[in-house]
Amino acid sequence: MPSGKQASEGEAPAAMAAGVALEAMRRRVRLSRLAVLTAIAAGPIALGVAITSTPTVVEAATPTKPTAVRTAGVTADPAGYAQLFVSAWLRSSADDARSAQARLAQSMAPDVELPDPAAGAQSKPESVTAVRSAQREGGTWSVTVAAQYADGSVRYYAVLVAVDRSGGSFTVTGAPGVVAGPARAEAPTSSYGVSVPEGDLSSAVGEFLSAYLTGAGEVSRYLAPGVKVSAVSPAPYTTVTVQQVLAVDEAAAAEQVPADGTEVRTLAQVEARDEDGRWPLGYELVFKARSGRWEVAALESGTVQDGGAR
Repeated sequence: MPSGKQASEGEAPAAMAAGVALEAMRRRVRLSRLAVLTAIAAGPIALGVAITSTPTVVEAATPTKPTAVRTAGVTADPAGYAQLFVSAWLRSSADDARSAQARLAQSMAPDVELPDPAAGAQSKPESVTAVRSAQREGGTWSVTVAAQYADGSVRYYAVLVAVDRSGGSFTVTGAPGVVAGPARAEAPTSSYGVSVPEGDLSSAVGEFLSAYLTGAGEVSRYLAPGVKVSAVSPAPYTTVTVQQVLAVDEAAAAEQVPADGTEVRTLAQVEARDEDGRWPLGYELVFKARSGRWEVAALESGTVQDGGAR
């Protein structure tokens, strides 16, 4: 059988195997056919050489076994859902099951009874906040919710919430339970162990925060190149006074501004005033030295741990 025909018969199964390998084989077959046609034109001897060099079999590439892809289940924290339920539940009454709050609570927890407060009972909570949530087995979460009342008292409720596999549907599975509030954790040792004396750095702190909180001057003049920080608008305070500046880095306590590029992380305690009173505030700031002055490289939030900014 002519070799070109054998190659043609091999193309069909090869095409079903793997596209990339087959395309390479097809190129070889086309080149071989071209060689045969050229040899025919050249004469019988050249034709014999061409047939000998033409591949007689095109092997199909072994199909690659598809890799199984596992989609992890969506984990959705239902803390907000539990917070909304407890807020509606505490503001509802079994005597008025048609009220908006009662209907909301029943739609979120169809199997949970409404409370039945007595006349003159404790007023409804001023605020309800989710303070802790923990995932359990079987798609269930336990959420602790705090209800704060006008007299300053706080009552904590534990709520069980079921979450479906997609993480898009929730339901409260049982009545809330009154529980003890979370214990107060021991604060870690602060990384800000360097006291910054009055000088260039403390002045830079005061000038930047005054512009940031009172609108006294442009914030941009205190920023390092490439840093963007917008002032609080409208300005909430009339004056800002620096009470204390602490730092992580020893360079912050130097009498003179160090070499360009030196960075220090600081914690500034300030006193802000407005017409309503005095407000103690704290800010984490990263400063960078440039051309003999300190410039703000970052306005951070959160806590610095182990000397690293987060």
